[in-house]
Amino acid sequence: MKYLHTMIRVKDLDASMHFYCELLGLKEVKRYDSEKGRFSLIYLAAPDDYDRAKISQTPTIELTYNWDSENYGGGRNFGHLAFAVDDIYASCQKLMDAGVTISRPPRDGHMAFVRSPDLISIELLQRGDALPPQEPWLSMANTGEW
Repeated sequence: MKYLHTMIRVKDLDASMHFYCELLGLKEVKRYDSEKGRFSLIYLAAPDDYDRAKISQTPTIELTYNWDSENYGGGRNFGHLAFAVDDIYASCQKLMDAGVTISRPPRDGHMAFVRSPDLISIELLQRGDALPPQEPWLSMANTGEW
């Protein structure tokens, strides 16, 4: 068995691409637009997986954008995506500076949660050992759902 991808339906492709690519740092691997089906599929990979994903298109996140407006329930019921980051504090600061709410701050120097524009929970995990706890994260409360 081999993991291929995770599919997420998105309502605003521009907002989602900004979040996943500009803020989280994922890279577009492949894009498929279906005029007949009126949808786009955009495959994204983490930078460390990009070269492998270009060859095998795995592991990736598939953003599915239906051109006609639809309402998607939930977000939280999906579960979450998880990414290892080199510096959890810097990653969270970058997201927060861009207006993203840090739902579960990295108080322990190891784990944080944010949500995408489509309310998908994203877990950020410190690569390697946890960083020493530090302010403002140490005393920051949880916000909303994660």
